[in-house]
Amino acid sequence: MQNHIHTEFHRFLQRQDKENLLRQRGIVVWLCGLSGSGKSTIANAAERILHQQGRFSVIVDGDNIRSGLNANLSFTQEDRFENIRRISEVAKLFVAQGVITFVSAITPNGAMRDVARGIIGEDFFEVYIKASFATCEQRDVKGLYAKAAKGEIPNFTGKDSGFEEPMQADLILNTEENDLTDCVDQLLQAIASRIAFA
Repeated sequence: MQNHIHTEFHRFLQRQDKENLLRQRGIVVWLCGLSGSGKSTIANAAERILHQQGRFSVIVDGDNIRSGLNANLSFTQEDRFENIRRISEVAKLFVAQGVITFVSAITPNGAMRDVARGIIGEDFFEVYIKASFATCEQRDVKGLYAKAAKGEIPNFTGKDSGFEEPMQADLILNTEENDLTDCVDQLLQAIASRIAFA
């Protein structure tokens, strides 16, 4: 099948052209952590601030992707890897256009994060949104923890399926100890030099 694929990348405008137009550098900010830890909330707040600053960004949200592109995937280990692979390829497309790309996805173990890092490469900036299972269960923003407690959600991360804390995160944001404003400030400060247009 690969013999019938003829890529067109060499004829496209290059990433530098897009970044020159946008006057910013692309990056993939990969936010991982338990459901309810604050990944999407932080991504949304950061996107709004960047928008006010005249920067172009997008959010690739795990739930949104599963409602469309990845709607055919379950929560088995194999499908979770495929979910991350597809999300990574989408993020790679955006960053190649000079877009600041926030990915909000649980990404429960190191092997999955390695898949994302391997696909995205040097543009990958890993952020661990840290909050304990007990704290996320108490927040239960989406009502998922209550359903998991009743056995209505199989393979629920942190309960039936484990979560490995990242060992090489570029940034750790503890949402139990810091409020939203502090977390977003820390995040934007951490990526400021990476997105600055020289």
